[in-house]
Amino acid sequence: MTTKPTDPAPTMRERTWIDGPFLGFDTETTGVNPFKDRIVSAALVGRGPCGTEQRTWLIDPGVEIPEEAAAIHGISTAYAHAHGMAPAAALAQISAELVAAFRHGVPVVAFNASFDLTIIERELERHGMATIGERLGSPLAPVLDPLVLDRGLERHRLGKRKLVDLCGHYGVQEQGELHTADVDVAATLDVLAEQARRHPELATRTLPELQRWQTEQHRSWAEDFNADRAGRGLQGAITVEWPLCTVPETLSA
Repeated sequence: MTTKPTDPAPTMRERTWIDGPFLGFDTETTGVNPFKDRIVSAALVGRGPCGTEQRTWLIDPGVEIPEEAAAIHGISTAYAHAHGMAPAAALAQISAELVAAFRHGVPVVAFNASFDLTIIERELERHGMATIGERLGSPLAPVLDPLVLDRGLERHRLGKRKLVDLCGHYGVQEQGELHTADVDVAATLDVLAEQARRHPELATRTLPELQRWQTEQHRSWAEDFNADRAGRGLQGAITVEWPLCTVPETLSA
């Protein structure tokens, strides 16, 4: 049925950041130290009103991939060496996409974003390339991190908060095996969508407001985490910085 020009306009919800677009980002790596380890694979998933686009990279890190890391993401040293791109070429492509998103105000969505953003910045430095922050001339923003959002929105909920746990909590069905970069990105974007549905107050905040709020939430959580460790006589601490770490964590058992 065609609406006549004289009919009142249909009521429409005002567009907010939750309508997209988004650029999801994830890496699989040689280990869990973003200052020392290397990227083995990466995925970028653009999602918005016009659909979804995906790019993935397999990278030869130039170092041995520890067996424990390969057991998680399924990429061996031999496979990466035989089929992977040179790191500098892959990093140039990945970072160009991220820079473009940041420049256009498109939120970069990453689960535990401080790891993925820190490791790519350190990798760029390692290969003598300008970092994303240097190219932007400003902090990395906007960033949306479903892990940090979850800790802030449901701080007192008990249980683990790995990606698989958040998928279960928010009713997200993973479309494949987690710990594969592209699958992790899709799941992360789905978790974010469900968080926005369950917590409609998120849509009332602007992206700059959410950036500040996430920074505050991470700092508060990290300070409590570190205080708890210190109270139990454990050495070391996690960084209170988010979404980019400049100081390595010093955790020990």
